[in-house]
Amino acid sequence: MQHTLSLIVENKPGVLARIAGLFSRRGYNIESLAVNTTETPNLSRITLVVNGDEKVLEQITKQAYKLIEVIKVNDFTSVPVVERELALIRVKSDASTRRAIIDLVEIFRASIVDVSDKDLIIEVTGDSEKIDAFKKNLEPYGIKEMVRTGKIVMERGLKL
Repeated sequence: MQHTLSLIVENKPGVLARIAGLFSRRGYNIESLAVNTTETPNLSRITLVVNGDEKVLEQITKQAYKLIEVIKVNDFTSVPVVERELALIRVKSDASTRRAIIDLVEIFRASIVDVSDKDLIIEVTGDSEKIDAFKKNLEPYGIKEMVRTGKIVMERGLKL
């Protein structure tokens, strides 16, 4: 089962390396990773997606709390969240395919951010399923390159 975890950590050099080391030493693969500062400049949020059962999740959480820089660990797996990823996709495009690709961009509410004679770079944001569906629809045109961020999440509802 996939788990989406959010760790609030001190914004110090080496913290990400220690978190990643914690996972690799135990043989857990990080499927997705996003890191940035929070609304509090001395804190960062690490959002990651890992596979495992409840026992794996419990082990990860316990080990993370042993790291002095870890302030809080949240599991968003069973919580209603707003989830987003960003992808930039370079797709082959010429006069014969451009209109069809633009139609797909409009359907998926994506944006064309660069145009050349031979390709387009498209920016798309949304949940993982939307990004996967958009990519699948572009594959027949020839995806030349793709870069994708890790998942970020925020719990739905009013937080006081």
